[in-house]
Amino acid sequence: MAASSAASDGTARARETPPVPDARTAPDAQDAPSTPGTPPGDGTPPASPRERMPPWLPRAIVLALALFACFHVAEWAFHELYGLLLNILVAFFIGLACEPAVDRLAARGMRRGAATALVFLGVLAAAAAFVAALGSLVADQVRLIVENFPAYVESLVEWINEQFGTELRVDDLQQDFLKSEVVRDYLQRSADNVWGISTTVLGGLFTALTVVLFAFYFTAEGPRLRRAICSVLPPARQAEVLRAWEIAVAKTGGYLYSRGLMAIVSGIAHYIAMLLLDVPYAPALAVWVGVVSQFVPTVGTYIAGALPILLAFTVGPWTAVWLIGFVILYQQLENYLLQPRITAKTVNIHPAVAFGSVIAGAALLGAVGALIAIPATATLQAFLSAYVRRYEVDARVQEQRPLRRRGPARLTRIRALLRHPSAPPGANPGPEPADSGDAPRAP
Repeated sequence: MAASSAASDGTARARETPPVPDARTAPDAQDAPSTPGTPPGDGTPPASPRERMPPWLPRAIVLALALFACFHVAEWAFHELYGLLLNILVAFFIGLACEPAVDRLAARGMRRGAATALVFLGVLAAAAAFVAALGSLVADQVRLIVENFPAYVESLVEWINEQFGTELRVDDLQQDFLKSEVVRDYLQRSADNVWGISTTVLGGLFTALTVVLFAFYFTAEGPRLRRAICSVLPPARQAEVLRAWEIAVAKTGGYLYSRGLMAIVSGIAHYIAMLLLDVPYAPALAVWVGVVSQFVPTVGTYIAGALPILLAFTVGPWTAVWLIGFVILYQQLENYLLQPRITAKTVNIHPAVAFGSVIAGAALLGAVGALIAIPATATLQAFLSAYVRRYEVDARVQEQRPLRRRGPARLTRIRALLRHPSAPPGANPGPEPADSGDAPRAP
């Protein structure tokens, strides 16, 4: 009996005592309930929702790094391709300028490729004539300087001996000059720079050929290029692109043709003037004045007139004075008579806008930017004027009254308001009472 009761008591205690959990079958510390103030599991507090990393943050970091890398790659590519992009821009404007002439020849039945070749041959022939005229002028001047150089040196040595009492001889100076270290160093540097000069010349020729090639393709394939660009645009944008392209062609071609016509007129006028004044090299100087004064913006007139005036001084001082007077007179006639009539239907830009555009173009792209600044500004102005809505000006704004008439009336209204503050603004204050010395006025 005692043994059975002891066994039953042990079974009851085993039922009442909870079993000890095994480490392999124990639940996680995070799933087990914890009392307040006691960290569950390994003793670390649970992370709050604010401390957890958002799921979009890694993707945003990767995207930012990718954009940063793409920006640097694009910047590197732009700096490497800057020369090519500039040549393409110049070729594009040359193609726009030549396209009206090509369109006229193509409308008469000529193939577009042949018409483009004919126009480019004409432009290249004109450029070659200009370079040949200037080359002949420079070559003649260099030949004269070389032939007369010994006489110049002898006259200079004689003048120095007379003025300073020296006994210099031309032969001794020549030997000392040829044996000097300065001349040897200069000749050595010139020999070393021959390869660099030849490389520069070849690079310039390659750049010119690149511009001509791209300009030829832009002109000959103009309609096909427009169709290719418009094919990737929606119909609503196609009309705007075609309109902008037509405006650019009209303005750039008009600028070139108007400047060419004015260059011809200027060259003929200056040729006649220099022929009457017996200025040497009149044909070459006339070509120089006509081209430079019209195609070099803003300062072309002064650069073009400087060379003929310097050569006119070799004839006589009064010849140079008469030529200066003619240059000034012709410039005024061109500014107020010829230019408004010729450019009224092509490129009508305010002089201040043209000057500012030339400065901006030179600051951005150098000499090339200064040359294409005016046609680009004219194109932008015409394109904006087609979309900017204009209104009629109010008649009160158009009135231009002299200031002396407006001043007393304004002073009268101010005095009336000071004397009668309660009077309406449009009321007639009546005649102003005359001042009677120091008599007090009624409030």
